[in-house]
Amino acid sequence: MRMLFLGDVVGRSGRDAVTKRLPGLRKELDLDFVVVNAENAAAGFGMTPKICDAMFAAGVDVITGGNHSWDQREIIPYISEQKRLQRPANYPQGTPGIGAGLYPARGGKKVAVISVMCRLFMDPLDCPFAAVDRLAPKDGPKSGGADAVLVDVHGEATSEKMALGHYLDGRASLVVGSHTHSPTADSQVFPGGTAYQTDAGMCGDYDSVIGMKKEGSVDRFVRKMRGERLAPADGEATLCGVFVETDDATGLATHVAPLRQGGRLRPAWPI
Repeated sequence: MRMLFLGDVVGRSGRDAVTKRLPGLRKELDLDFVVVNAENAAAGFGMTPKICDAMFAAGVDVITGGNHSWDQREIIPYISEQKRLQRPANYPQGTPGIGAGLYPARGGKKVAVISVMCRLFMDPLDCPFAAVDRLAPKDGPKSGGADAVLVDVHGEATSEKMALGHYLDGRASLVVGSHTHSPTADSQVFPGGTAYQTDAGMCGDYDSVIGMKKEGSVDRFVRKMRGERLAPADGEATLCGVFVETDDATGLATHVAPLRQGGRLRPAWPI
């Protein structure tokens, strides 16, 4: 299988990059399945039903979230009904939405998608290791009824994300980090066959401070005072993500590489 994970979508610039480029990418990369983290898509804070519907229409199969999942109140009834939109699985029991699911892919195949949020420098949620241990198949990706397993690890600390990757080695097809908005250069296939990258980066304008306009963000650090509300930078976005190819027999990874298109960052093509 060929799958693409796109990192945190920030504001209109990021949304436009996804909806305009993804239909072509599905053809060029011959993609079977696409996951996008969109927790910053609505003016940098959360997401709305309209935004999610536009991404689904553009070819996104599953949308994941994180600590900003609830920033837009209208998403709460939507996430309760729309199973293709996930929030981290280690939120307390009773939180609206789901954190894992089995979804149809091209050609009659199935992909399990799991979302968890880390705890270092983040909200003190339930243990993400216990959550993935409960949700991920024990004996390889295909042992749980899926053809591939993709895990979005939403976290601040690179150590915690990497530890989760190693913890799932041999059980997931791809473990990929989100949240920090900066693509890392450590894409690799672990010894057990799990593809990994610490952070996919963001889909947003990199002439910014993690996707937000520079002036207000810098001023907060310089003056240590909250000024005007932060707003997403609106220049050309770089589309950032991770491409993985898996073995049909095992569901484990045979190839992983970053994808970067447009904007200010050096382009990277995964094939």
